[in-house]
Amino acid sequence: MSLADQLTLARAAAVPLVVALYVWDFPNHNWWATGVFIAAMTTDWFDGRIARRHGRGSPLGSLLDPVADKLLVLTVLIVLIGEDIFPAWMVAAIVAREFLVSGLRLAAMERGVVMHARDLGKLKTWSQATAAAIGGFAAAGAWDQRVAWWALLVALVLTWLSGLDYARVAPGLLRGRPA
Repeated sequence: MSLADQLTLARAAAVPLVVALYVWDFPNHNWWATGVFIAAMTTDWFDGRIARRHGRGSPLGSLLDPVADKLLVLTVLIVLIGEDIFPAWMVAAIVAREFLVSGLRLAAMERGVVMHARDLGKLKTWSQATAAAIGGFAAAGAWDQRVAWWALLVALVLTWLSGLDYARVAPGLLRGRPA
């Protein structure tokens, strides 16, 4: 297993630790949870660079990378609902889009077509991760909750714009034509 794949798996493995740090009540637990979240999300940048630099992209990595991203980010967004940082409707709208696009990816994969990450999709992932980090800092008391709300609103808009972008190219992809 390549280093890039190991970083992806480490990101997914960090999810229970991040959740535990958010829910376990001890001094500065939200700071610790947010710090571990940021460190784990940083591996997304490194695993892609390592895989491309060494020409070691793998089918496992291309499948697990977006799953690990979604798992980590969505989990934090959901936990922060319980911390009264994010409104449930905003997080639910983001989760719904993620399921819809994942369904499109699976439908394409069944037809032997790989739906590669699009630029807007990458921007969406980082906007969600940034909103989650800002939400974590708000839970820690560093920022006002309104800052987190606006960050999540930006992520929500980019999430659905990205979803519409995938929906736009999906018919061609599902017929086996590249985007």
